[in-house]
Amino acid sequence: MDTKTTTEKTGESADAAGTAEETAAVALDKKDTEPATALIDADADADVDSDVDEDEELFAEAAAPASTSIAGAAAAVVSAALGAVALTGTWTGKVVSERETLLGQIKTSGSGTPAQQISEIYGDAWHSTALVNGVFALIALLVAVLVLILPGRPAWVRSVAVAGAVLGGLGLLLSVGTYFDLFLSLPTAGS
Repeated sequence: MDTKTTTEKTGESADAAGTAEETAAVALDKKDTEPATALIDADADADVDSDVDEDEELFAEAAAPASTSIAGAAAAVVSAALGAVALTGTWTGKVVSERETLLGQIKTSGSGTPAQQISEIYGDAWHSTALVNGVFALIALLVAVLVLILPGRPAWVRSVAVAGAVLGGLGLLLSVGTYFDLFLSLPTAGS
């Protein structure tokens, strides 16, 4: 029995030695991997932090162009509308024209010559209408150019702004020509 006990003890010692070696190997592996695990955890935390920072930056960048895109789109539509109004005339232009007509009638009611009546009643009203339409055309042109100069506008906004610039330019050209009697002159008293 003694032999058996020694063999069993030897086997148990070998098992214990094997277990000790395995435990030491696991401890070494664990010791070697702990710094790597810590580095991985630190990198993961840094990635999460940088992802959050990037998300905040992207959100801020996305929010800013959205508001500027809306403002740019609105400005482009306003410029196109003002350009169309400059070509067709405005209520303000009509009121100013009628006022000039009334003032001309008052000035020439008693002693005005036919040439003076034409100039005061019709010419001043005509020029006032051209001036008001020219102001609308100039505003349309300036707003359209501002939209076109600023970067980051979608293609459709730029297209509407170009339309506003063209309409504003045409309105300005017609208004200047009308104001200086380039297209049609005032009628003369003899005709």
